[in-house]
Amino acid sequence: MKKKIRFIINPISGIGKKNQLPALIEQYLDHSIFDYEITITEYRKHAKAIAAQSAIDGFDIVCAVGGDGSVHEVGTALIGTETKLAILPAGSGNGLARHLKIPLNLIEAIQSINEQNASVMDTVLVNDKPFLGVGGYGFDALIAKKFDEYHTRGFWSYAKLVFREYASYKPISVKIEFPTYQRELPVVLCTLANSSEFGNGFCVSPYSNISDGKIELCILKPFSMWKAPAVVYRFFKRTSHRSRFSEIIPVEKVRITLTHKMAHYDGEPFEVRNELNVQVIPKSLNILVGKNFK
Repeated sequence: MKKKIRFIINPISGIGKKNQLPALIEQYLDHSIFDYEITITEYRKHAKAIAAQSAIDGFDIVCAVGGDGSVHEVGTALIGTETKLAILPAGSGNGLARHLKIPLNLIEAIQSINEQNASVMDTVLVNDKPFLGVGGYGFDALIAKKFDEYHTRGFWSYAKLVFREYASYKPISVKIEFPTYQRELPVVLCTLANSSEFGNGFCVSPYSNISDGKIELCILKPFSMWKAPAVVYRFFKRTSHRSRFSEIIPVEKVRITLTHKMAHYDGEPFEVRNELNVQVIPKSLNILVGKNFK
């Protein structure tokens, strides 16, 4: 019996060849394994509704076609279901796809689905909001909001925003409460990392494991503007944990109090409460991964 897969395409996310995708899916998907449907989203949060209904309707796999925002919508709707999340990375950053070793080439990514390499990953719940890969409070949240409002997509648009905004950025103050102690400090980044990177190779937590029952709390302390190139270089070289400005703490639960209510989850901007209760939901999402994922 063939498996049912639904592709949910976000027509406006990121950059790439999304207009060619229906033909690529028809050509490269293994039709001896799958019966497929394609649905195009029509408005924000539409993908979440489609994915939730797909799980109810008994689809074996729902594939998010787009960037991390599309993956967030589809994936969070599938948490706690038997339906597997697949990803065709067609966005600007593709952070979770990169972590899962899913090919960035769309033809190879479709062929990767044919291989059906399955795993089960943890997800993260912050108050009532779940996310899959990376969430944060600080400069990354500001950039997520600015990028969401920006007129063009792509890496260089993102980089332009980072350099423009950091010159005037003021670190936020956070209080972090662990089971046995608490800390209060100014931060540039206060990031919750279930997976390793924001996207485009910008690695915030090199050793994050999506199935170990923990997340990494990644703190980047304030630094002077002239040190910015060296700090950024470490993130792209996957050595940020060696910087004297960086600290990475594995946690299962943590409580964070913010002075600013701005956040992002999987690159999607949100306004949140000042007090955040964070917990890992172990092995709560079925996923398809790349053949080189370990």
